Amino acid sequence: AVEHGELRLYLQPKVALQAGVGAAAEALLRWQHPQRGLVPPMEFIPFAEQTGFVRQLTLWVFEQVAVLLAQSGARDIALRVSVNLSTRDLLDPDLSLRLGAILERYAVRAESICLEITESAIMDDPQRAEAMLNRLAQQGFRLSIDDFGTGYSSLAYLRRLPVQELKIDKSFVMGMQTAEGDALIVRSTIDLAHNLGLSVVAEGVESADILEHLRSLQCDEAQGYHISRPLPLDDYLAWQARQV
Repeated sequence: AVEHGELRLYLQPKVALQAGVGAAAEALLRWQHPQRGLVPPMEFIPFAEQTGFVRQLTLWVFEQVAVLLAQSGARDIALRVSVNLSTRDLLDPDLSLRLGAILERYAVRAESICLEITESAIMDDPQRAEAMLNRLAQQGFRLSIDDFGTGYSSLAYLRRLPVQELKIDKSFVMGMQTAEGDALIVRSTIDLAHNLGLSVVAEGVESADILEHLRSLQCDEAQGYHISRPLPLDDYLAWQARQV
């Protein structure tokens, strides 16, 4: 797929729920297979993670994001794009050098990119993960803990990491209108993050009610099918232009 040009970059919009947050999106990978059509990531990413090939996929996504951010249209709207890192990415000792080389090639600032790392990826090897996150933070990347609430990291450990953002797992967000426990977790996570000086993104927003509930809880950003499904690059830019 990489060699034959079959990979596609999709972007899922994030919307600001409070004032002062610019245009943002999450970069997602799709595979346009010549026989199978558009293959969703759950059908090939786990295999890529098992074999270690996910590192090449991450670099492909990162480079496509850098190409996008180098364009004048992205600069004009101060676009910030989130890129997911896997466990294998985080434990690659050369990761920061590889990403830095791509930034330099396209003259893109690290501050325009947010790197999302799951709790479970961090806890696979906490010492090595912390060392790499510190290196990435020094380069200027914004760092986010993805799927927050589903891992086993302690708050004391999280406090040491150079992250600026928590991303609440969609399982809690999708259940907050019907399950009091989920609503309590979402509210508590937002309060905790803000008390730690972090911003909060809620994923899995699938209704207007949930969106307004999150706004009332002072959540910073949201993404989900109610806002927009992941879009091909041109469609995303058209969607973003309509928001102005």
